[in-house]
Amino acid sequence: MKIIFLNEKIILSAIILNALVIFLLAFPSLKMHPGLIHFDNLFVLYFTIEAIIKIRDRGFKQYIRINWNKFDFLIVVFSLPLLLESFIPIAHSASIITIFRLFRLLRVIRFFRFVPNLNHILVGLARAFRASVFVFVVLIFLNFIFSVLTTYIFSHHLPEYFGDPIISSFTIFQMFTLEGWNEIPAAISAKTDLSVIQINMARLYFSAVVLLGGIFGMSIANAIFVDEMTMDNNAQLETKIDKLQDQIDRLEQFLMAQNDEKKA
Repeated sequence: MKIIFLNEKIILSAIILNALVIFLLAFPSLKMHPGLIHFDNLFVLYFTIEAIIKIRDRGFKQYIRINWNKFDFLIVVFSLPLLLESFIPIAHSASIITIFRLFRLLRVIRFFRFVPNLNHILVGLARAFRASVFVFVVLIFLNFIFSVLTTYIFSHHLPEYFGDPIISSFTIFQMFTLEGWNEIPAAISAKTDLSVIQINMARLYFSAVVLLGGIFGMSIANAIFVDEMTMDNNAQLETKIDKLQDQIDRLEQFLMAQNDEKKA
């Protein structure tokens, strides 16, 4: 039993197969396939037995101290209702069952345990987020200002893009990412109730939105994020350079001392 339920390779293989089954169940033609549903329930049973064996082998307190075990135990608890699917008609609760099944898909995250230097990457991400907070706040502020302003100006002309501040906020964010931003000025140009001056002013306005939020704002955020992520590598290089410089200085001092002795 321990060979089957405590072997990390077998467990990871089960996670991969279970993720594949959940992937197949997402197809409308296979959503209620009885074979796939029973196969999925077998994985629920497997992961439940795995948790029980680990708890009996190590004790609950020792088991729950490990963060990955906490994560697995939580997913097992939320997956248990899926076992009722084969015995109780729960068609009216299909959406809840789907949520439980998708929640179990999070077990794929366990593969992150095998990512080299995972802690180093997580520390870099945390540092990058902290350094980028100010830029993100500025981008949110710009998005808010532009969305409200654009709603008042263009809601009557382009309600599908700027009908209310929420829709405008999404459209402005899309422009910040430079995704299809040119479609909006083109849609304004197609309006026959606007003069040439109004159309040109609109083009200038949206160009400013893209320039401030997209080119400057997002580029600065990306630059800060990447710089903080690679800071540890830069620090290591600086340390090596400092050591190398120290060795060069010592060598120069040694050679100077040798020359002074020869002259003496």
